[in-house]
Parts: sequence; C-alpha cells; structure tokens
Amino acid sequence: MTTLSEAERELLRDAASKLRLGAHVDKPNGPVVKRIVAWCEAWDIEPGARLTRTRLRLDRELLDAIDAELEVQGQPPLAAGLSGLTTAQQAEYGYREAKSVREAPRETRVLVSLPARAPWPGIAGGEREYRDVDWRAVTPAAFDVLVQVENLDSFYAFTTENPALSAYPRPLVVYRGDRHYGGGFARLAEAWAATGRPHACVGDFDLKGLDIALGSGATHWLLPPLDWLQQHATALHLPAKQARYRDRLLRYRDTLPGEHPLRGHLALLLDEQRGLLQQWFAASLVGVALGKAA
Repeated sequence: MTTLSEAERELLRDAASKLRLGAHVDKPNGPVVKRIVAWCEAWDIEPGARLTRTRLRLDRELLDAIDAELEVQGQPPLAAGLSGLTTAQQAEYGYREAKSVREAPRETRVLVSLPARAPWPGIAGGEREYRDVDWRAVTPAAFDVLVQVENLDSFYAFTTENPALSAYPRPLVVYRGDRHYGGGFARLAEAWAATGRPHACVGDFDLKGLDIALGSGATHWLLPPLDWLQQHATALHLPAKQARYRDRLLRYRDTLPGEHPLRGHLALLLDEQRGLLQQWFAASLVGVALGKAA
C-alpha cells in the first residue's frame, strides 16, 4: 500500500493530539490499526515492541517517522486534514488526492438566471443569460426577492415578466438544484433568510412541490390563480409515490388559520388529490403566502 487513507490519518492525528498529555497513546489492534502497521512495514518503519496482539502503542518517535516518510513521498503531513478541501487545496499539501473527503466541485455552486448583457462574439444572445457561480459571490442586498425554480427546463424558460413579480425590479432567479447544485442553493437560501426579504418558489403543483417550497424556507409559492387550477389540475399529475408527503402536509394544514389563502390549494392536493406539473402552467402566476400567518 502506498498511501494512508483518511480514516488512518484521522486515527494518527487523534493520537498526535493526545500525545500532548502523555508519552504514548494505545490504539486497539483493529482494521485501521492493522492497515497503518502494514503501511509502516512496507516503508521500513518497524513498530517493534509497540505492537502487540491487542494494541499499537503510538509515540512521538513513531509519528515523526511516519511524517518523515510522507514528506519523502510528497504526501500531506499528518497534521493536514484533507476533508472538505477542494482538489486544488489538497494539492498544496502534496500529490495525494482524497476524492472521498474533498469538497465536491459543485458543492458551493448555484445556477442563476440574469438579464442578458452584450452577447459574446460567436454566440447568439437571448433575453436572459445563465451563470454558474459560487453562492458566496452573491450579494443578497443587490436583489429584492429570491425566486427558486424547481425544474431545470422551466428554469431556462422562466421569465420575470409576470404579475407575481411586478413589485420586485431586481429578482434573483436561481435553480433549486439537483445532486449537482442542490448543496449550493441550500446555503444560499439560508443566507437569504437572514435578510428577511421575500423568497418565492415556483415548481410543480403537487405534494412534493409544496414540501420542497416549505422545506426551503420560501415565503410564497408562485402558482396560477386558484380558480384556474381548479379547472386544470388533474389526478394524472399527482402520482401515488408522493403519498409519503401526505401526513406531513395534513399536519401542516392543521396549523393554518381558517382564512389562510393556501387552504384552497391544499383542498385540491389533499382532498381531491389533483395536481399540475409546472410545465403545464398556462396562466400568469400569482404569489400564495406560505407559513402559518398569511
């Protein structure tokens, strides 16, 4: 074996921290310890009497020998924790890439939709442009409403020219994300919540769509008018697999006052069991307040 795994390095780092209080640290002779011993022996570092049938005794001399060999190999020292670092940051500590614990390339990225500026030479322009950015580069104070779009195809087709957003000249339109962008959006939503500004969610009118809106901290759900939904919602767009959200949403409805504007929508979803996918919204959107107080 040529490298120490992050689990093995973590055990050695833990021992190093405890050596501040004593001359040695004993670790039970389990799988991780056995792999450390095998690594040491492969590089002519002999544990000697430190190793018994039941434990490995770690002291400063042994850890220094391990660190010296890591330096020769161009590997990060034991004190360098690689967890949560990007590959580029890991590279500062040597040649080892720890993919299993590194920060994923899109961990902090969000996909945003902005008014188009001058087109790039050779690329046809449009009314909007789409940017992959680090959520930490976004300044919430520059925008007056966060618009979260659930579906990627609808995100690319989304326009801010609708009555629900007429009071907000500077909307920040962001794709809610999937396994690629979901982590970055969740962090952006947390940062946005601290501003106290409106957070609108537009997505499927179904049980999962409402659960997503509530879970993201949205203050409003953007939907076609209720009377239009009552005419067009269909049982075909509320699949049986969404039944797992039903009990949670029933409990949520029980917390709402009788005059809450969402009650009519909940009657369609929970009582009539009808919904409508976002791609079928063929009417102007209106904002429906979420939360217990309308």
